[in-house]
Parts: sequence; structure tokens; C-alpha cells
Amino acid sequence: MAVIGSTGTAVSIYLAPRFLIVLFFFICTAAKKEPCDTCRRLVDRFHEGLEKTSKKNFGGGNTAWEEKTLSKYEASEIRLVEIIENLCDSTDFECNLMVEEHEEQVEKWWFKMRNKYPDLLKWFCIDTINVCCPSGTYGPDCLGCLGGSERPCHGNGFCSGDGTRGGDGTCSCKAEYTGPFCLECADGYYSSERNDTHSVCSDCHEACKTCHGATNKDCKECKDGWVEEDGNCVDQDECATEKSPCKESQYCLNTEGSYLCEKCDESCFGCTGEGPEKCTECSAGYVLEDNKCTDMNECETDEKICVRDNEDCINIPGTYKCVCAEGFEEQDGQCVALTKKMKKPLLSKT
Repeated sequence: MAVIGSTGTAVSIYLAPRFLIVLFFFICTAAKKEPCDTCRRLVDRFHEGLEKTSKKNFGGGNTAWEEKTLSKYEASEIRLVEIIENLCDSTDFECNLMVEEHEEQVEKWWFKMRNKYPDLLKWFCIDTINVCCPSGTYGPDCLGCLGGSERPCHGNGFCSGDGTRGGDGTCSCKAEYTGPFCLECADGYYSSERNDTHSVCSDCHEACKTCHGATNKDCKECKDGWVEEDGNCVDQDECATEKSPCKESQYCLNTEGSYLCEKCDESCFGCTGEGPEKCTECSAGYVLEDNKCTDMNECETDEKICVRDNEDCINIPGTYKCVCAEGFEEQDGQCVALTKKMKKPLLSKT
């Protein structure tokens, strides 16, 4: 490829390869990307290149000369080369392959078609290499999505293959909607507004599995954790049952539509609620005093429990420990007096 330099001399330009040779195992194991996504990404990079090369290397000096030279550069082959060289990352195999296969079409658009067809995405990706479809259409023939291409899935979902040459046009509905056209309300939602082309589904009350209105009086079916009483869905108190649903070391705490199992106080061996006042029995090392389980001070009992000479008893919550008294240390199971270590005299300097 040759371009005209600023001196008017023909200059030969070497176009580096668009992509590096990738190791065979990497190509085989890499997930194949959707061609339309690759093409859209390529077009985006092309527009970024246009922006970066806009008025490149100009900005001072002879304004008349710059304007004349700039007008040549804006539509020049050298500018196109600069843009194409940066369209793809070196590791983007699909992008590099697409540029390699369709570089002639890109050049054709640049030199002949872009004034008539300024939308590169439509001209290149949709109408020329046929890897994309207009928004709201799908598949090889760019058929309209369910619900129509103007408002696929009635605006309440996503069309399979929308804007690509793939997919089957079916709708994947948002959480609130269901049905082939996403016009029906899913469980947990009710229709607060609807006509032939529009549907608005709103949240049911938290007590309702299905409903026809916003309150717990409008439930068609109660959600798990709720029961029907006098036409309303009300919270079921799972903690009020004869046998607690929690473990022996836990107490049951009722919540809206469910319950929690919380750990009993360490002073309790079984409990009905939070704190030492709610113990059903006291844990070992605790005694019931003033209707609550309190720590038993084993060190104050009549019978001495730390029996070695020079040994003290220290009370800790729920139990005790025996340690050598101050000034003593344990050696071979006995508490013996600490020996003072004599300091070595400093050698006098001579």
C-alpha cells in the first residue's frame, strides 16, 4: 500500500500482520465469541480511532497549510491504516480474524460509502458481512422478536438473539413477568396496570405467594411461614409449637414469615430466650440465684480445691484454675520459689 507524504513523494507503508499466531491448543480451547459482539466491538474501536486521529499532529504554525493538509489527512489512506492497526488487541483472535477477512469492505466504506452510509455498524455488520441484525430482530433472516421489533417482549423481558443472527426470538422475562410474551404476572406479583400492549406487575404483600392486590387481604395463596386467618395471611409463629424447632443449646426467635435459632447464654443448659434469666437449667459451674443462672465461685467453697503448696485458686466463668502463687513457678508438677538470677559483673576496662 502506498500513500502520498507531505513532500508529495510516494511512500511505501508496510502493514504489520493484524494478529499474532496463537498456540493451537489455546485457539481450540478458547470459547468462541458471538460474531455480532466481535463486530460491534470492532466498530466501537474504529470510532475510538477516529477520535484519536482527529487533527492528529496538527495544532500550530501555518493555519492555511494545516487546514489544506488536514483535509487530505482526514480521508486519507494513512489515517485508515493508523485506525485499522489498533482495531484489535493482539490476544483477540476473533477480532483480528474478522479484520483480516473483511479489510477490503472496511476500505470500501472508508473511500466510497461512508458519506452515503455514515452508520458503519449498519453498513458493515448488518448489511455487508451479515453477522448482526437491527435491534428487535434476530436469526439468519432478522425476524421480529416476540412482541414486535419496536418493543420486544413488550418491554418486560429480553429477546433471545436480539440484534444478532442467532437465537430463536423467544422471551426471557424479568422476575415480575411470565408467559411467552411476558404479559402475565409471575408468582409474588399482581397486575396493577394492563392493556393489550402494556403490563405493569407489582410486588404482592410479603405474606402472599400469589395475589390480586397489594395487601395481605388480597392473597390468593399464603406464602410458607404465613397462615390464613379470617381471610388474611398472617405470620405463623413457629416458636409457639410445643417442641422447639431449634437445638437444645438454642432458643427460637420468631420473625415475619420465618424464625431464627439463637445461641443460649453460656450459663444455660437449655433456654427459652436471651440471657441468664431465660435458662431452663444452669450449665455446670453456674447456680440459680435470684431467678437467673450465675457463676459459681469454686474458689470460695469450704473445701480447698487447689491443694498443692504455694498454689492459688482463680475463679473464671463456669469453672476455675489453679496457678502457682506470686513468687513461685511450676517445676515438675510443684510450685517452687523463683530463684534470682545473679548479674554477671562487668569486666573493668584496663
